[in-house]
Amino acid sequence: MNLNEVRAVITGGASGLGFAVAELLIASGGKVTLLDIQDAQGQKAAQSLGAGARYQRCDVSSESSVDAAMAGAAKFMGGLNVVVNCAGIGSAGRILGRNGPLPMEQFTRTIQINLVGTFMCDRAAAVLMQHNTPGPDGERGVLIHTSSVAAFEGQIGQAAYTATKAAVAAMTLPIARELAMFGIRCVAIAPGIFHTPMLAGMPPEVQESLGKQIPFPSRLGKPAEFAALAASIITNPMLNGTTIRLDGAIRMQPK
Repeated sequence: MNLNEVRAVITGGASGLGFAVAELLIASGGKVTLLDIQDAQGQKAAQSLGAGARYQRCDVSSESSVDAAMAGAAKFMGGLNVVVNCAGIGSAGRILGRNGPLPMEQFTRTIQINLVGTFMCDRAAAVLMQHNTPGPDGERGVLIHTSSVAAFEGQIGQAAYTATKAAVAAMTLPIARELAMFGIRCVAIAPGIFHTPMLAGMPPEVQESLGKQIPFPSRLGKPAEFAALAASIITNPMLNGTTIRLDGAIRMQPK
């Protein structure tokens, strides 16, 4: 698929990794719909991208919200052939914390947003993509998941987050296998420590310390580098059913 043919939904697209993907796709001639719950930031982000972009409020933990958002996005863009799942939360908490055991609400909310939300977006998109006119090799669409290196080296306090990111990576292959008959690919990216709004709020010395933990390059990852990999996945039809680490060779320690 050529980037100028892309009609993409990007969840969590108002900022961070998702917005970086949107910037690249718009610059390449594609169209995007940003899904998020940050209304003011989402509207501002879409306006900055120009006429080929639109913001739409969507709670990825709600089936009805996801279904409506996908349908609205396809109508705005004149089709839907790419979904980049970047929406997620990174809540941390020990199972046995100082204030008692981890609240189950926190665990289930993380699963509902990070894992169930990704699946519901895939599902809603596939319902529409299956009817696309096939391109070369019969391709009709691409689904991109955002996993994490935590899927492989989860740290203390990351039981909930790691469970979701490991599951997002694990379901990539069966989804790719199942949707192959419709010409829909599925690939996951597992980023390491990236400069996102979450990290931007940390003191500069903390950010520098985190960057030095990465073997090479010894710095935080740039959202544009995540976007570049997403673009490679979209344009390379042989990338399918796998999880790609994007981490500068870091292997996370217990804490």
